[in-house]
Amino acid sequence: MSGHVGGAGPLSPRAKLAVTAGKAAAAVSRAAGRGSGSVIGGRVALKLDPDLLGRLATHLDVVLVSATNGKTTTTRLIAEALRASGPVVSNALGANMPAGITSALAGGSDAKYGVIEVDEKYLAGVARDVTPKAIALLNLSRDQLDRAAETRMLAEKWREGLSGSKAVVIANADDPLVVWAASSSPNVVWVAAGQEWKDDAWSCPACGGVMQRPGDDWFCGECGFRRPAPSWVLNGDYVLDPHGSAWPIHLQLPGRANKANAATSAAVAAVFGVPPQVALERMYQVQAVAGRYDVVSFQGRELRLLLAKNPAGWLETFSLIDPPPTPVVLSVNARGADGTDTSWLWDVDYTRLAGHPIFVIGDRKLDLAVRLEVANLDFRVCESLEECTQLAPPGRIELIANYTAFQDVRRVVGN
Repeated sequence: MSGHVGGAGPLSPRAKLAVTAGKAAAAVSRAAGRGSGSVIGGRVALKLDPDLLGRLATHLDVVLVSATNGKTTTTRLIAEALRASGPVVSNALGANMPAGITSALAGGSDAKYGVIEVDEKYLAGVARDVTPKAIALLNLSRDQLDRAAETRMLAEKWREGLSGSKAVVIANADDPLVVWAASSSPNVVWVAAGQEWKDDAWSCPACGGVMQRPGDDWFCGECGFRRPAPSWVLNGDYVLDPHGSAWPIHLQLPGRANKANAATSAAVAAVFGVPPQVALERMYQVQAVAGRYDVVSFQGRELRLLLAKNPAGWLETFSLIDPPPTPVVLSVNARGADGTDTSWLWDVDYTRLAGHPIFVIGDRKLDLAVRLEVANLDFRVCESLEECTQLAPPGRIELIANYTAFQDVRRVVGN
């Protein structure tokens, strides 16, 4: 890396040393076969210069993207849209805590824009460090029950962290927790992106009262907290901009949730001066995101790889799989990155899989088997993906896995 970061002037000797040491640590990690090395590289760099993240971002117009579900995909869609206007640096593989973000920015010396996915717990701190121009907030729901705070507490953290922020906040008007979090910010663009999963937003985040939800609207009958009027609206296969113009959404990514991600991404792109038509056309180029939605060949079978990490994510995924009798493989682990508590399995409506031949693998296949048994579904527990593909009836197989199980599958299929 040169001594200059874009228009930011020279990096200090300490910062340059931190960047060099971080890259060396990442290279050693990669050579040892321990993944991309971005996290260890970032940790080493931040140890040597704790302010490095902010220094690396000074020349960039930054947008931060945070949510329980859809962060990685939306980050990718925004990055594609902004490339219409200049070079982009992004943590495209989803290393979304400060160390991973630092590693990503260290490779972006010539970039104009930084499009950064941020873990929900770290949003306020990263926003403080990098002074973003825009922050996109998509949704909040239960996830990693042993690690993450209860969703209302997370919304409160966001609300405190965004209070008085100069960033333009692009927020989902249909998620009461997101609205509560974003309302402390003086400059909010509301997007009607929809909310399929509602089970974390039945009580008012402002006063604790019961939320009323007539149709797509919502409000608290006790304190008057209510859905704001959106300026961008997802309407079927179109997004309506603030002027009422309808722009078609053509994606290669499947499902309603990705149309919502595209609508939010178009609203973000507009903040940076990229028109909706240009932004949406560029999003069509995205076929898969870090393996998600990839269709791969394995042992003579076609598998579509789908990631679902929590009840909201599973619900959206069930809505986009091919109908019965398409075979479905489900894989669940409970390692550190997944959260070790699998009680969330009981919050997922697995009856939506009725009629599909179901095969179960993963570290916690027996936890999942008990859940499916109670849901009165036919399924087979298998020892391996190979066994599933041998037993599954003909046709493309839909494979749905949570985080580390998804990475395991990608290794097995060579993706």
